[in-house]
Amino acid sequence: MKNKKITQDKVVYFVNYILLALFSIAVLYPLIYVVSCSFSSGEALMSGRVKFLPVEPTLLSYKTVFQYDAIWTGYLNSIVYTFVGTVISIILTLFAAYPLSRSDFRGGSILMKLFLFTMMFNGGLVPTYLLVRNLGMVDTIWAVVLPTAVNAYNIIVARTFFRQTISKELQEAAELDGCSDFKFFTKIAIPLSMPIIAVLCLWVAVALWNGYFNPLIYINSQEKYPLQLVLRRILLMSQVDFGNSAVDPKVVMENQFLSQMLRYGTIIISSLPLMIIYPFVQKYFVKGVMIGSVKG
Repeated sequence: MKNKKITQDKVVYFVNYILLALFSIAVLYPLIYVVSCSFSSGEALMSGRVKFLPVEPTLLSYKTVFQYDAIWTGYLNSIVYTFVGTVISIILTLFAAYPLSRSDFRGGSILMKLFLFTMMFNGGLVPTYLLVRNLGMVDTIWAVVLPTAVNAYNIIVARTFFRQTISKELQEAAELDGCSDFKFFTKIAIPLSMPIIAVLCLWVAVALWNGYFNPLIYINSQEKYPLQLVLRRILLMSQVDFGNSAVDPKVVMENQFLSQMLRYGTIIISSLPLMIIYPFVQKYFVKGVMIGSVKG
């Protein structure tokens, strides 16, 4: 029986290794492909010769990115939008989640139902745009960061974390020492909640950094475009009318080569900030998600 159990364990481990290997390949191949394309020539990209490793290696795509002023303007705008939006979102989320986690907070169940209602229903694009326009936020940073500042799911996760981490006995002990509710929240609850705060920061920052729809709707000035809109404009650069006789076919082909190279180079550069930040919050990520995952 013991030998049979050992054999079964080996089979299970072997199957798990195979599945994990296939999953790793499925995740890593697109990343490797994009990196290889960013170092390949435009002709190799247009002809589809890049499969895994770079073909005709060149740094022209990155040189072009560094010379393209609109990319750096969009880069700076995305950093500002992401930082300001993350700070506002985390502050509002924590201020909403902590009272809802308290058993002595009157009306908490009613407010929680209202938050849950927003997860299933919303006003729609046209009413939201009219509201943003009437508030005078069109073509400003606030049109990007405020409409999505509060997320009901994040509030539920943070509320559950507070309930499971901040015990009632700790709160009562602080009250006996003369600690007010606000001081308990800022001095005790927040320092003990760094794991979930790190997780929420990562979620909000990724959404803001990758978001392009709200800026596309609300931002009109090109100098205020985030990086994703600049990247979208680069993707549209390759759509040239070949039927136009005034355009030299050789110039069109060179522009298409360059736009293809610029596309992949920009993708790599736009992904670097999140790749750099993630290792610093990874140690909090698993703990925060597991503790805040029970949303009862």
